[in-house]
Amino acid sequence: MAEKDKIFSTTTKYVGIFNLSNLYKFCYDWLSEETDLIVAEKKYTEKLKGTDKDVEIEWEGTRKVNDYFKRQVDVKFTIKGLKKVDVNKGGKTVSTNEGEVKMEVKGILVRDYDSKFEVSPFYKFLRATYDKWIIPSTVEALKDKLAEDCVEFLEQTKAYLDLEGKK
Repeated sequence: MAEKDKIFSTTTKYVGIFNLSNLYKFCYDWLSEETDLIVAEKKYTEKLKGTDKDVEIEWEGTRKVNDYFKRQVDVKFTIKGLKKVDVNKGGKTVSTNEGEVKMEVKGILVRDYDSKFEVSPFYKFLRATYDKWIIPSTVEALKDKLAEDCVEFLEQTKAYLDLEGKK
């Protein structure tokens, strides 16, 4: 069975004006291009509440590092009170969205993702020896890189939302 180590986990909130489709595209493109993750949408739900709606989106981004390690970033967007608003941008009226966005980001390092070392007790012993004595510096480097990518993703998304709200 694959061993998953949660390396990073945090939540951030934003309340204000933003365009949901642009935010979605920005986050998806950033994760795909900057971290080379293959991003899959695991959940997308909308609940109407009068003129507002609540949206929940869950992504799982993965990338194999080698035959033993895989990086995984889970992102969950919870958007409450989403409504359409018209704003004045450069003298033109533009339709956009307003609401509260909550983002949860988790960085996970997956070891033995194909469960190759689960076939016998001897292989389990080899995996434990491999993890403890042969690759600890590699594990630390992968953990650091994964945490850096998660922090950078959050910082870029916050900056994007701040710019969107000020336009």
